[in-house]
Amino acid sequence: CGQGCSCFTAEWPRSLISVRVSASLGNDGDMDVGELLNYQPDRGAKRLRGMDEDDEDLKVSHKYGSARRSYYEESGTVVNDEEEEVGKKKILELMENDEAEPLDESSVKKMILTFEKRAYKNQELRIKFPENPEKFMESELDLNDIIQEMHVIATMPDLYHLLVELNAVQSLIGLLGHENTDVSIAVVDLLQELTDIDTLHESEEGAEVLIDALLEGQVVALLVQNLERLDETVKEEADGVHNTLAIIENLAEFRPEMCTEAAQQGLLQWMLKRIKAKIPFDANKLYCSEILAIMLQNNDVNRELLGDQEGIDVLLQQLSLFKRHNPSTNEELEMMENLFDSLCSCLMLSSNRDRFLKGEGLQLMNLMLREKKMSRASALKVLDHAVIGPEGSDNCHKFVDILGLRTIFPLFMKTPKKMKKAGMTEKEHEEHVCSILSSMLRNLKGQQRTRLLNKFTENDCEKVDRLMEMHFKYLEAVQVADKKIEGEKHDMVRQGEIIDDDMEDEFYLRRLDAGLFVLQLVCYIMVESCNASIPQIRQRVHQILNMRGGSTKVVRHIMREYAENIGDGKNDEFKESEQKRILALLENF
Repeated sequence: CGQGCSCFTAEWPRSLISVRVSASLGNDGDMDVGELLNYQPDRGAKRLRGMDEDDEDLKVSHKYGSARRSYYEESGTVVNDEEEEVGKKKILELMENDEAEPLDESSVKKMILTFEKRAYKNQELRIKFPENPEKFMESELDLNDIIQEMHVIATMPDLYHLLVELNAVQSLIGLLGHENTDVSIAVVDLLQELTDIDTLHESEEGAEVLIDALLEGQVVALLVQNLERLDETVKEEADGVHNTLAIIENLAEFRPEMCTEAAQQGLLQWMLKRIKAKIPFDANKLYCSEILAIMLQNNDVNRELLGDQEGIDVLLQQLSLFKRHNPSTNEELEMMENLFDSLCSCLMLSSNRDRFLKGEGLQLMNLMLREKKMSRASALKVLDHAVIGPEGSDNCHKFVDILGLRTIFPLFMKTPKKMKKAGMTEKEHEEHVCSILSSMLRNLKGQQRTRLLNKFTENDCEKVDRLMEMHFKYLEAVQVADKKIEGEKHDMVRQGEIIDDDMEDEFYLRRLDAGLFVLQLVCYIMVESCNASIPQIRQRVHQILNMRGGSTKVVRHIMREYAENIGDGKNDEFKESEQKRILALLENF
């Protein structure tokens, strides 16, 4: 009106949108004012998670009919549903009739150049008129449009090099910090589609170039900064968080070594904060737990970083929710398993064992094992990781002090039926229990060791009977596997094939999987307990071996093979000392 008032807030969207819609509809476009006011620019939000790919109506409704509050939206005009539906149908017809240009190098270059021009123009206008949105609104809509058009490049990964050569990747990364979160989310959607793992594998060369450029531009740090400002109570921004995590997953799958750098750029800290946030469980929390488990896999640097950021406490606090209650949905169950996997991974680092001990992790696992909920199977696995090896000594002693023997021996005597329902097989259960007992026999000293050994003499040595029952069970399974492997070796030799070290390793792994590892643990418990100067145990073991046609020679052979393959390949000194200790035990067996 030229009076310097703020009436433009109600008027400029009307004129601007009418121009844009009439331009797209052509002279024949016949829409009333209500439809024009209801028209929304294409903000490029990723389609609804779980939405059917062929559901075109939903796609169009999401793309053109989003009622989300915009950075600029101030008119407050209301349009009825019938008028809105008419507008959507007209736009759908236009989309169906529109013939897309064939995509080639020239058209991609032109598209990238247009994008660069629009990004620069929008930046320039925002700097020039920071307090007048109507001055830069048009340029922002143009920028948003070209970002949507660039999704077509994701269908041609061979042309990804153009994005790098023409500096479009750096420009896109820069827009992650755009003042308008609609634009930053549109960029996230585009990057998610460009880095889709199936697309990346279509052109390794194009993928390498794109991923290199993204990582050089510290894309993860900027994605994390954008995550910090997104409001997940708004659906589109929650989708933006989900798509950001999808980008991280794509990068991690294609370039696993980037996980260390990503964690140090703030991603690990953000994920821990998101996981412990006191908000209802949702898909993003599940996705966070999944990415966390991926980032900790085979990565001691990230495990240490998580420990330094009090991540062990965060994991224990979140898992404590399931000590007396089962997850209410399959998704929540999946999240629980991801958190348990993350905890197991962290416990492979000795410094995190101390944090686990101080955070009363043993007490929580002991309680879960007693409560008989769905968390019990995973709690057993965590306990195994906490006590294994010389680094588990403190945890072994503490577990006996908190009366853990009363918990573990009933699980040793019988595999609970609920364990099978929780996704753990009988073999896996027996493997973890035997591993825990063998670790305690190896690490316990003094009074705690005596308490453990006395358990084997209770109720007429019933635990020794169970031990021998497991020995013959797994010995038979291994003999069956050995017979099959020997037959395969014979066939290979007959055909002139050479059985090299790699092939021998593969055969050994197959034997371990068939039950040899559990058999080795059982034999170790047998030999260790027989060396404990408790006559009843030794007599019972030899009595049952003789009764069932067993042999101490077989046990010695199994333990020598175990000693030869012991160790993690990192600590040669530990390997040598452990081998000598096991061989010394065999002399007195």
